[in-house]
Amino acid sequence: MITLLATIVVLGVLIFVHELGHLITAKLVHIEVPRFSIGFGPKLWGIRRGETEYVVAWFPLGGYVKMAGMEEMERVEGGTAQKTTGLALGSDAGLVTEAPRRPGPRDFEAKSLPARSLVISSGVLMNIAFAFVVFAASALVWGVRIVPEARIAAVLEDRLPAGAEPLATVPTGAQVSTIDGKRIDDWADLERTLAGTPPGPVVIAFRDAPAVTVRMPADDSLRAELIAALRPQWALEPVLGTVAPGSPADRAGLRPGDRIVEAAGTPVRRWEDLVRLVESRPGQTFGLVLERAGRRLSVQVTPEEQKVREGGRTRVVGRLGVASAVPRERPGPIGALAYGFDTTWGWITTTIGFVADLVTGDVSPRNLGGPILIGQVSGRVARAGLEAFLGFMAIFSINLAILNLLPIPVLDGGHLLFLAIEGVRGRALSLEQRVRLSQVGFVIVIAIMVWALANDVLRLFGL
Repeated sequence: MITLLATIVVLGVLIFVHELGHLITAKLVHIEVPRFSIGFGPKLWGIRRGETEYVVAWFPLGGYVKMAGMEEMERVEGGTAQKTTGLALGSDAGLVTEAPRRPGPRDFEAKSLPARSLVISSGVLMNIAFAFVVFAASALVWGVRIVPEARIAAVLEDRLPAGAEPLATVPTGAQVSTIDGKRIDDWADLERTLAGTPPGPVVIAFRDAPAVTVRMPADDSLRAELIAALRPQWALEPVLGTVAPGSPADRAGLRPGDRIVEAAGTPVRRWEDLVRLVESRPGQTFGLVLERAGRRLSVQVTPEEQKVREGGRTRVVGRLGVASAVPRERPGPIGALAYGFDTTWGWITTTIGFVADLVTGDVSPRNLGGPILIGQVSGRVARAGLEAFLGFMAIFSINLAILNLLPIPVLDGGHLLFLAIEGVRGRALSLEQRVRLSQVGFVIVIAIMVWALANDVLRLFGL
């Protein structure tokens, strides 16, 4: 139930934000807007305010802003005036049949090229603005996690995927300087660069140790395992930062702020000590000794079994459902805005790089995910707490913004391409040309969605 609700909230909010951008700018430049819809298909609920009917439809996997005078598309993310439909992930392709109408001064086509470009771009801009606001607000409310320098404290050899074995030779305390020539300033740089590096040989250079060459896997799960196998050199104390509701730790009575002193009779001095002890005991009950408010308490815990893929194989590890108390600092309002901008820009460049690698073939199309993957991730981050959930929404919002800018007719980028052609040649493409191109774009988007959904299904079966 949590997964379903989290998925509805993620898609609903981000679709609303995207379409709200189109609605606001259309109203600002005096374009007539007969309908604003969240979802597609039959109307579930609606209310009229002025000239606009605000609707919630039965299928909440898309949305549209219907503007007057858009003959080849009755929605701002387009279609071919044949039928009403919709697309998942906010790509609002759809078609609406209506009787011929007389052009008016408040039609979309009657407005200037800059005004129309602003209306088309505004959905993407709102998605990016949403991410910026979330990142900045999170910095103000929860603070900013202090990022350690890119110095490796340990390499978990058993978690390294095939081709990454040379990392096991890296000495403790070695500081990463570059990855494939890209400068690395801190641990966040290291993780982001490894996540976005194309598959194949990668040279990791160190300031105080010999460079190593590893083979980056194409599979996202193996890449994540490689990154997780590298542990930064900072002494995280064994203090609980979060306890997931309903988790084994929650059922045992553990609370945020508890300091773990001993696990299964073994002293715990660092967070890594606790992780290793718990992971090695899936389904086994053992004792924890903890400190809380100056007192020592003993509890019994039973880590739940969880399958993880490592090095191309699957193994079962123990999980308590806790996270460490990562050191944080609280920036002022200006610092929070700067953090919001830097984080948003970092995810924009990472997403653009991923899309570019997909186009060039450096990243396998098997890495594409669809609604099932979105639902799975939404459920996981919802259980991790509000901060993690909002952070995922912000990252996903950026993903939607960049994908909507692809120059495919029926997406925002396709319509901007139409407007660019009009600006260069001095006149718009004919209605017939736009209809034809929109039909092609619609087929392309449907094909991408089917591929992503197929990837989701294959992942469910471990393929």
